[in-house]
Amino acid sequence: MLETRKMLYLKPPGAPDAPCSELNAAGWDMHAVPDVQQARRLINEYDFRVGLAFLGAYEERAHHEVEDFFLTADRVEWVGLLSPTCLHTSHFCKHILKIFYDYHTLPFDAARLLSTLGHAWGMAQIKNLGDYPEDKFGDYEMVGASPFMQGLFGSIRKVASVDAPVLITGESGTGKELAALAVHERSARADRPFVAVNCGALPPNLIQSELFGHEKGSFTGAHQRKIGRVEAAAGGTLFLDEVGDLALDLQVNLLRFLQEHTIERVGGTDKIKVDARVIAATHVDLEKAVREGRFREDLYYRLHVLHLKVPALRERGEDIELLARFFFEKFSKEKNHNVKGFRREALQTMNDYHWPGNVRELINRVRRAMVMCENRLITSADLGLERRASQRRLTTLDDARAKAEREAVQCSLRYNQNNVSQAARHLGVSRVTLYRLMEKFQINNSNH
Repeated sequence: MLETRKMLYLKPPGAPDAPCSELNAAGWDMHAVPDVQQARRLINEYDFRVGLAFLGAYEERAHHEVEDFFLTADRVEWVGLLSPTCLHTSHFCKHILKIFYDYHTLPFDAARLLSTLGHAWGMAQIKNLGDYPEDKFGDYEMVGASPFMQGLFGSIRKVASVDAPVLITGESGTGKELAALAVHERSARADRPFVAVNCGALPPNLIQSELFGHEKGSFTGAHQRKIGRVEAAAGGTLFLDEVGDLALDLQVNLLRFLQEHTIERVGGTDKIKVDARVIAATHVDLEKAVREGRFREDLYYRLHVLHLKVPALRERGEDIELLARFFFEKFSKEKNHNVKGFRREALQTMNDYHWPGNVRELINRVRRAMVMCENRLITSADLGLERRASQRRLTTLDDARAKAEREAVQCSLRYNQNNVSQAARHLGVSRVTLYRLMEKFQINNSNH
């Protein structure tokens, strides 16, 4: 079942009718009101998160009157509705830049409007989280409304309900540790420790002591007993990041722990029982590493009981603008006080860019641009993407065709509420062809 999302439509006399059937089919419950007085009453009565406002009926002098309303209704993300000619009028443009999350030009385009409203809803949800500490999830948070991310969120909820080992795969910078933390915080171990270990960052001569601890006097410099990371995670979750970089001799010790749930400190002889759930992550192809003898097959199958794949940012293009705006708000205290947001060409450039560094790269570029930008709106040049994006667009026809096919399949599934039969008819292909395309592009769909 789709989540029902309430939306307010400020529809003064003469405003066009919204595409109600498409909005309803996508889960929107629209409430239309003719003036700001009724809009204010409904906002106080219901928990609206998104509003659509027709601006064509207001003259320049009236904009000051309605501006106070929009500014006080700040829990709502407003989308302005206007004719293309309004964009050539300075007071309309100033009004949109100052108040609105986004705008939609007439005539109504249901697919484009639904995309804009979906982004606005996501930002409103983030804005109204409220009770969460700013740094609860470290450098960045799991934000996304794309089919890939919705599928991942559903898988995290399923995986969190059991206590088996989990292997998380994905490119560097996609947020694998955040996925592990999300599993931990939704599990029965949520009130116990979450201990993260980067297996690739520990010195080879110290990694065994770091993982399993050591006894006093076990080697030069061991002046006292030390509890290792595995033991520190007792009762909670042990997160082994970049487990593919673990040396073969240490893989044996890890395998023994997974089999027996016991460890021995370096220099010790006692077996210590440790109850900790293991979540491992890697950007390495572990199956290939097993074939090449770089990773133990038995350890691979011990870790790979449950699997989560975190998508690359280029696979979730619908989330790029949402993430950019989210991090703009998150790091707003760092920005030049004149900077108000992004130019549309900058958002388009971000959508065109390949993002080899994934979400981590997006964060770095947005934060740097917020500090260095000397104008009101961030440009592609501020992001350092102007030259790279133009190079990226010089792609092969096969790449362009694949990207267009993937986006068409994703949009059609979303528009048809994940109904494969309806999406296939919408695309003009058979169900078999659509399933083949979904498999080719690794598009998840729960309602087959």
